[in-house]
Amino acid sequence: MQLHVQSETGRLRAVVLGLPYSPGPTPSLEETFDSKSYESVLHGVYPAEGDIIREMDAFLAVLKKYDVDVYRPRLVPDCNQVFSRDVGFVIDDKIIVSNIIPDRQDEIDAYEDIYRQIHYKQIYNLPESVHVEGGDVILYKDFIFLGQYEFPDYSSVKTARTNRLAVDYLKMIFPNRTIVPLNLLKSDTDPYQGILHLDCTFMPVGKDKAVIYKRGFMNPRDAEHLVDIFGKENVFEITAEEMYYMNSNIFSISENVVVTEEHFTRLNKHLREQWGMTVETVPYREISKMGGLLRCSTLPLRRD
Repeated sequence: MQLHVQSETGRLRAVVLGLPYSPGPTPSLEETFDSKSYESVLHGVYPAEGDIIREMDAFLAVLKKYDVDVYRPRLVPDCNQVFSRDVGFVIDDKIIVSNIIPDRQDEIDAYEDIYRQIHYKQIYNLPESVHVEGGDVILYKDFIFLGQYEFPDYSSVKTARTNRLAVDYLKMIFPNRTIVPLNLLKSDTDPYQGILHLDCTFMPVGKDKAVIYKRGFMNPRDAEHLVDIFGKENVFEITAEEMYYMNSNIFSISENVVVTEEHFTRLNKHLREQWGMTVETVPYREISKMGGLLRCSTLPLRRD
């Protein structure tokens, strides 16, 4: 299998899409991994399997419409396998297998059949001390933007998934890229106050555009730095309410085609009318109640 991913928006050719089947029982509050799931369990609105299947099937149909090769992990009964982005990510011709939280090790094992198709020299298993998940890794030109949480209470914060050692490790593997670490606000229980992954507050689209929620960053200067890179005229700022519904967690099939959630009214209008993009909308609001959206559900393997 050929691996090649250098951006978030190059024409998609092959991707791993998570699985909606047999996600297991609704977790208890103590068993939730993120603030959105915590809120869903607290209010009794955690999604049912049938709704998850319906929404992922709609996403799959769009990928097939654009002739994308879609791979799926092996089914692990009673295991939530929706969010394949957490499990690993591809940069250039290398795939990095994430050190996800121990309770989710079964998800990693379900990708063995896919990894067998990749040359072993292209697979990087992280040292135990290096933590990074794919949702915190965003590619743009020569940049690798890396969401992180670099504070003493890291080990006690469930939503802190990427640490400072990941910056050094990625610099070693990709010496020709510029690594930009960005500290994210965290909350394990309030989805309005915390950011699980970088793609929940920032996402490049098109050739030189970006969607940003500025208040998701610990340091306001980080948000301004991103605006400076893209240019103010090329940035669409989302509100706290739009961040809550994960408006930045969209997924590009190409520089001209983006998949979004059908309720993202203001963003979808802007993408179509101001930036001239083709917007494919799918229902994904139920899945969002588990802490992720469209980008979270994908692990791109090959883009032009």
